[in-house]
Amino acid sequence: MKKINITELVLRDGHQCHIATRLRTEDMLPICPQLDKLGFWSLEAWGGATFDACVRYLKEDPWERLKKLRQALPNSQIQMLLRGQNLLGYRHYSDDVVDLFVKKSVENGVDVFRVFDAMNDIRNIEVSIKAVKKYKKHAQGTISFTTSPVHNIEYFVDLAKKVEGLGSDSLAIKDMAGLLTPQVTKDLVSSLVENISIPIHVHSHATAGLASINLIAAVESGASTVDTCNSSFSEGASHPTTESMVVALEDLGYETGIDLALTNEVSQYFKEVRKKYWQFESEFTNLDPRVLINQVPGGMISNLSSQLKDQGALDKMDQVLEEIPKVREDLGYPPLVTPTSQIVGTQAVLNVITGERYKSITNEVKNYFLGHYGRAPGNLNKEILSKAIGDQKQISCRPADLLKPEIDSLKVKAESFSRCEEDVLTYAMFPDLGEIFLQERNAGTLEPEILLDKEEAMKQGDHYAPSEFNITLHGETYHIKLTGSGHAGEAERPFYVSVDGITEEVLVETLDEILISPNGQTISDKSKTSNSATGRPKPSHGGCLTTAMPGTIIDIKVNVGDKVAAGDGVIVIEAMKMENEIQAPESGTVVAIHVSKGDSVSPNETLIEIQ
Repeated sequence: MKKINITELVLRDGHQCHIATRLRTEDMLPICPQLDKLGFWSLEAWGGATFDACVRYLKEDPWERLKKLRQALPNSQIQMLLRGQNLLGYRHYSDDVVDLFVKKSVENGVDVFRVFDAMNDIRNIEVSIKAVKKYKKHAQGTISFTTSPVHNIEYFVDLAKKVEGLGSDSLAIKDMAGLLTPQVTKDLVSSLVENISIPIHVHSHATAGLASINLIAAVESGASTVDTCNSSFSEGASHPTTESMVVALEDLGYETGIDLALTNEVSQYFKEVRKKYWQFESEFTNLDPRVLINQVPGGMISNLSSQLKDQGALDKMDQVLEEIPKVREDLGYPPLVTPTSQIVGTQAVLNVITGERYKSITNEVKNYFLGHYGRAPGNLNKEILSKAIGDQKQISCRPADLLKPEIDSLKVKAESFSRCEEDVLTYAMFPDLGEIFLQERNAGTLEPEILLDKEEAMKQGDHYAPSEFNITLHGETYHIKLTGSGHAGEAERPFYVSVDGITEEVLVETLDEILISPNGQTISDKSKTSNSATGRPKPSHGGCLTTAMPGTIIDIKVNVGDKVAAGDGVIVIEAMKMENEIQAPESGTVVAIHVSKGDSVSPNETLIEIQ
């Protein structure tokens, strides 16, 4: 009886797909003893978007999560998803940073590294795989599966030979969007078995409803390992159900070694835990065969819907899904997987929200056209290329060849707030976000997102909002507590706002009018000329520069008195994890700057005035 290995994804990809990567470590650890007994080939528990989510939303140290999981899973191989030269960030890192990141990941508990590159550019995974081998762990080279006029079986077989040639211990077929079909799976796996000698693992999202059939087809064609997810977080944008695949494989005469009774304990535990995260559930993470057209991967769809919801633009999701394949074609058909999925997805959002394709082009798209992410699989749209980079010259070398060793300079920059090399790497992944996170951790002021009480929210309907929370303005965090009095039907009624324990009464019509100024003072502002507590004016003439979507200011390129030409980049904001350069709407002189680096900004606010 042939043994088929199973990699369980519930600790990483499962919750990334269904609740936007929000599962907290405290909700993982209690069930780890049961997971550890099940005998999975590996447990995917780190990497991917989990590092970002820990720092950005959960306010957890991702390295501490890894250490705790290592202690809780002594008998299991912990697997991580590594983006090659991108590591877990959104740019390429120098080779010395890659080496140190792999070293620290090994020291803290990773056994299996699934290494991939979003462009399938073999040059971008070579250093990572060599580092994994250097530190004596399992290197799983990966091909990112996609469909396009330039992708076929011969393309992927040639790529797999190169991946094996790097010294990979196994090969993963990463079908991140669920684009495989049963026949293509058979053809691809059979061809790979004939042409390479290392074991083949298959990872296929269930978005299109075909993944379970694909895994069976893969096993029957010679694959040795399949990825599945516990039923508590399976199917839809996630993966085939572990329990179901165990039954199906054993019914076909294969051995899995998985105890179904024990998997049931895991599923019952996580089904109950999942209820806590109801606010991150999305209707867009269910079965959706449209993925065969738009190719949005499972890990991206939940985050995309969450980000659009934050911007009040969830109603534009269908338009964005229609725009994504058009942007992908313009960019030469890259596989949609981090970071290219974010690059394409964010540009598609901008195209839809601004009402004009490529009116605003993200810095990442510009860098993509310059070749800084690697070699595009197909031809680039020359018109968009010209609009994005003008006369700038594209590179043809491996992008990381242009990077000088940077770990020493990173250590110097992070010296005041880092305690160890892991902290330096956190800072390297997300400089601004990481620095704030580490400073708050050191000060003991980390505050994770609030998990809303569903019963209370249902009772109050659309008017529900938490009455006690923290806000951070200009680096200062304030504890806010709201209480109300008077009747909701009154034209104006008092609300009591406590800021760090000091209470004031504010007479307003709705809670939306209560504003907290940067110095912690409470104000009630009904002015029609100002949008927010920052006092930024509404746009009133053609020289008012605004943003198409909410974000954070990360760079201001001009000063008051500077002359600018229409189209010059003047501000850079981070929105949807991507950098977006905002251009001057017209030529003239900068007469006012209403923002500072680190400020949060929203549409319909004047950020800079040009006269």
